[in-house]
Amino acid sequence: MQKIIFVATLLFTQTVTLLAQKNKQNPNDTRPNIIFILADDLGYGDIAINGQKHIKTPNIDKLAQQGVRFTQFYAGTSVCAPSRSSLLTGQHTGHTYIRGNKGVDPEGQEPIADSVLTVAEILQKAGYQTGAFGKWGLGSVGSEGDPNKQGFDQFFGYNCQTLAHRYYPNHLWENGQKIVLEANKNLLENKEYAPDIIQKKALDFVDNRVKDKPFFLFLPYILPHAELLVPNDSILEYYKKQFNEKPYKGNDYGVEATKGGYTSQEYPHATFAAMVSRLDLYVGQILEKLKQEGLDKNTLVIFTSDNGPHKEGGADPVFFNSSGGFRGVKRDLYEGGIREPFIARWTNVIKPNSQNNHIGAFWDILPTFAELAGVKAPQDTDGLSFVPTLKGNKTQAKHAYLYWEFHENGGKQAVRQGNWKAIKLDASTNPKNEVELYDLIKDPAESKNIAKQFPEKAKELEGLMNSSHVESTLFPFVNQTK
Repeated sequence: MQKIIFVATLLFTQTVTLLAQKNKQNPNDTRPNIIFILADDLGYGDIAINGQKHIKTPNIDKLAQQGVRFTQFYAGTSVCAPSRSSLLTGQHTGHTYIRGNKGVDPEGQEPIADSVLTVAEILQKAGYQTGAFGKWGLGSVGSEGDPNKQGFDQFFGYNCQTLAHRYYPNHLWENGQKIVLEANKNLLENKEYAPDIIQKKALDFVDNRVKDKPFFLFLPYILPHAELLVPNDSILEYYKKQFNEKPYKGNDYGVEATKGGYTSQEYPHATFAAMVSRLDLYVGQILEKLKQEGLDKNTLVIFTSDNGPHKEGGADPVFFNSSGGFRGVKRDLYEGGIREPFIARWTNVIKPNSQNNHIGAFWDILPTFAELAGVKAPQDTDGLSFVPTLKGNKTQAKHAYLYWEFHENGGKQAVRQGNWKAIKLDASTNPKNEVELYDLIKDPAESKNIAKQFPEKAKELEGLMNSSHVESTLFPFVNQTK
């Protein structure tokens, strides 16, 4: 009997090994697969590895333990579309094509132009199979900004970020095909949870990939963006026992849902926690899929968020310390609005369980991925490849400064130069408004404006704001260089 068990075990082990070997890419192509996981409105402090006390994120924590946790990495800006434009185009928001959340009829957002080269196009032309699963928000289906026209072989999810405000939508998109979710009955019922459907498609992409090609998998998840809503499963039941709740009243599924907004939520704290835990579950499923397919050794996995935490729909970033002790939330250019969790794992390349203070931003992604693919980045990028940092080299190039702008609420601008951070509020409505100045080493919470103590530094950084902004006719701000 023992001999039979031994032989059966041996045969099973050999079968698994052969399948793993079969699923590996062309051995002559040693370039890494790349998975970029982008959470939506997840704050720096919303994950346990960054100090979150109320929410369990074991898979994200494990990712950090197996890789590197960056402590000073920034989003493109503090809302969805321009931040993602910065990510995909390698340009900061003073240069990138999309600089605001601008909707178009009948569905979608202002499209990225044909002339814009995205990181997905670069990787696609370099021989990578490319897929995006989640929320797009950078061009309607069929427009020049359609993800299939911006470098992605496959897309599944929400094309329009406004429709992504609902977790039980009436439809999603698979490339150019509208996928109607009949069970949701046009927002009358909540039967088919879109994030779960999208996650299955993402896992299928790994299963069905072209086996002899490296791949780029972009996962712009919508969790934990408002509305506050998850399936009523064991995750939510666990968190329902953890908090005292103040219900939120919104526009519920049914007739009220057609008015927009978000659904009511009896358990807003528990639901938000469950949303972050569900995001963590998805991360775990991706990592397990890589392991099953024998891809975990040569795949770079990056996890981050598009901007700081939101306050809409009953969310409570103060209670959860979602900004991680930094000032500000979504729509702010203070640290809480743009400094993001950023974790990278690349087995046998990145030093495990490490922390890095390298200062980087979303526009660094394009030149980094281009270098990994063995091709040159376009000259108009504002980014710097941080491949040397990932590989533990000390020859990493550094930014002279980082720049952001934000087009809502009167306009905002910010510059970081070393330890210095300057912010200008009402920058478009009042260009002559004085800048605020902070020392992020002594005052990471940006609690003490020291512009009057260091007027020359404040003036210098204001000059960088002026020179970094190039006026856009599509997204006008203010041309301060005139």
